[in-house]
Amino acid sequence: MSTCKIAPVSGAMDEQIAHGINTKTKPLGSLGLLEKYAAKLAAIQQTLTPSVSKAQMLVFAGDHGVCAQGFSAFPAEVTPQMVHNFLHGGAAVSVFCQQHHVPLLVVDVGVNVEFTAHPLLCRAKVARGTYDFTVRPALELEQVEQALTVGRQRVRHSIEQYGTELFLFGEMGIGNTGVSSCLMSAILGISPEQTVGRGTGLDDDGVARKAMLIQRAFDRVKKEHGGSPGAWPLELVLQEFGGLEILAIAGAMLESAAHGRAFLVDGFICTVALLIAEQVNQHVLDYALFAHQSNEQAHQTLLEHFNAEPVLDLGLRLGEGSGAILAYPLLQSACVFLGQMASFESAGVADGSS
Repeated sequence: MSTCKIAPVSGAMDEQIAHGINTKTKPLGSLGLLEKYAAKLAAIQQTLTPSVSKAQMLVFAGDHGVCAQGFSAFPAEVTPQMVHNFLHGGAAVSVFCQQHHVPLLVVDVGVNVEFTAHPLLCRAKVARGTYDFTVRPALELEQVEQALTVGRQRVRHSIEQYGTELFLFGEMGIGNTGVSSCLMSAILGISPEQTVGRGTGLDDDGVARKAMLIQRAFDRVKKEHGGSPGAWPLELVLQEFGGLEILAIAGAMLESAAHGRAFLVDGFICTVALLIAEQVNQHVLDYALFAHQSNEQAHQTLLEHFNAEPVLDLGLRLGEGSGAILAYPLLQSACVFLGQMASFESAGVADGSS
């Protein structure tokens, strides 16, 4: 697997940024997390006037062979149906992107149909879905690299063409919540029972079945390769269990960080993509902003792993990048307050220090 060169965010302006935030006409710390995110954006962009006005939402889509085993409450046909919904402006992420004037691009990296050309669609198919990982590896090793490359290429193109300052990532793929649980368990060595959730609405029996199918896949890999979850090499984990759209998001995160761009992490699935990206280069975390706390049971565990404080906690569990686009205007406000709010000195307001 190819590596990705990412420079850590410089701390050269940290004192200046802290001074700029602390001398605004407000009590210290009174804007809460908004101050933290303003400071992070300022440090990433190395300016006291950060901007996220040039943003883009990239939604990556793919299918999963394990869905043939009853892995999701919805049938696999919903993946292409929802892609059409995105393209025609009817999905939640579509209307929120329209509301906030953020351009949306849907990237077909692995849907099991062929789409006709559309202005909001990028056809970058690596395969027509993955294989059923309970019986064989989900992907060929070269497909893992290809999926990562799709994400990197889309980010690179967006920066070159539009000067994008902030990326928002979303996903679509029936079964990908369970695949993300599988990847999280395989990377961190946590049992499937601790990482699986209801996804799109499974009942208790459905959740138990999902955990059982993941364990069956783990038992197969143990038999074929030895080792155990938490100790398997990353390349093996991604080949055995990976989802094409999840890998593409990981690649996009790595490329965004490599170009010094911040990105918003959506819910559980995108946070698992960040977990993959972290295994490739830990400096990717310097550029990650966390949009929200989802209702998936394992998302809190992942957020704790990253020591993350998400912008929102609205009980969301939709995916699509919906949480990221809902958090976006708060990042705009973080930039506006740091760049435009008066200081005590400029406003002639006593700061209470005397």
